[in-house]
Amino acid sequence: MGNHQLYTPCKVKPKRLILLPMSIQLSALLPGPGTLALVGSGEYLPAIAPLDRWLLSRLPAPARVVCLPTAAGTEGEERIAHWSNLGIEHFTQLGAQAEALPVIDRGSASDPALAERVRAANFVYLSGGKPAYLYATLTGTPVWDAIEDVLRRGGVVAGCSAGAMIFGERIPTSLFSSQWQPAFGLLPGAFIIPHFDEIPRMMLQGMRLVAGKLCVVGVEGSTALVCGPEGLSARGKGNVVVIQDGHERSFADGESVFT
Repeated sequence: MGNHQLYTPCKVKPKRLILLPMSIQLSALLPGPGTLALVGSGEYLPAIAPLDRWLLSRLPAPARVVCLPTAAGTEGEERIAHWSNLGIEHFTQLGAQAEALPVIDRGSASDPALAERVRAANFVYLSGGKPAYLYATLTGTPVWDAIEDVLRRGGVVAGCSAGAMIFGERIPTSLFSSQWQPAFGLLPGAFIIPHFDEIPRMMLQGMRLVAGKLCVVGVEGSTALVCGPEGLSARGKGNVVVIQDGHERSFADGESVFT
C-alpha cells in the first residue's frame, strides 16, 4: 500500500459512564492526507445528500467524482447500470462532474486506461454489493493503486456498505459466514458493520462473538465514519458505534471518535 502515515484520532470526554478499555486503539492508516468515509447505507439517495455535500466541500479543487459499481459486479448488467446511473445523477445534482466506470471484474480492474481515469478523479465512490467479491476484484490491481493515489493527493474515497467493509482488517468470506479473510486494513484491527441500525439484535450478538478481538465498528444508515488528518469522527443522520470486549459507545454527527 506504499508509505502510509498514521493518523491518531482526537480524544474527547466520554458522555457515558461506560468506558472503553484503554488498550483499544481505533485509527486510520491512510496513504496520505486524503479523507476516507465509511458509509453505513443509503448511497446516492436524497437523505445522504448533506453528508456527500460536506465531503465534497473538503476538496481543494472542483470535484471530479468517479463512481465504481464494482461490488455489484456479479449482479448483472441491469444492477450495474442502476448503481452507475444513480451515482452520476446524485453527484451531478450536487454540482460535481461525475462519471461511472465499468470496473466490475479482475480484467477491468487491471485495465490501465480505467485506472488512469480513476487516478484523474479527486473523489471515488464505491457502492454496495458483496464485500468479498469487491476485495478479490480490486486487490493488487492498477485500479486499487489509483484509488490509494486519490488519498495520497488529498482527495476523498467513500465506500458504502460492502464498499465500507473492505477498509477494515478482515471481512467474512460470505454473508452470514463465520469464516474470515483479509481486507485492505486501512483501519487496523477493525471489523466494519454497515446497516448497523437495520440488523436484528440477536444477529449483532452473533457478529460480535465471531469478531472476537477485532474492534467492531457499526455504521448506521446515511452516516459515515470519516477518517482524515484531523482524526476520526461521525458524520450524518445516525450514529457510529464502537464495540470491543463488551464495551460499547455511540458517536453522533460531528463527534470525534475516541477509543
